[in-house]
Amino acid sequence: MEINVLQNSKEEIEIGVGSLTIVEILKVYLNKDSSVVFAAWKRDHPTEMPVLKVKTKEKTAKKAVNDAINAITKDLDKVESDFKKLK
Repeated sequence: MEINVLQNSKEEIEIGVGSLTIVEILKVYLNKDSSVVFAAWKRDHPTEMPVLKVKTKEKTAKKAVNDAINAITKDLDKVESDFKKLK
């Protein structure tokens, strides 16, 4: 999957993400974080990569994205574990 950091400052980041599904999941998890002021994505045209924009307070935007990725990974590990228990 292709990921491009388009803009990166302390409290704001824009990331081009090659998957519409991943960018939507990231948006949902970022909006659960109280230090995230704004998290949304846009795509100018269906042939273009969606761009995720994140604005934060109290922690860096990069840290907020990393925290969201860690939370997603933790939830997916739990789902995988629960699924393996089914027999």
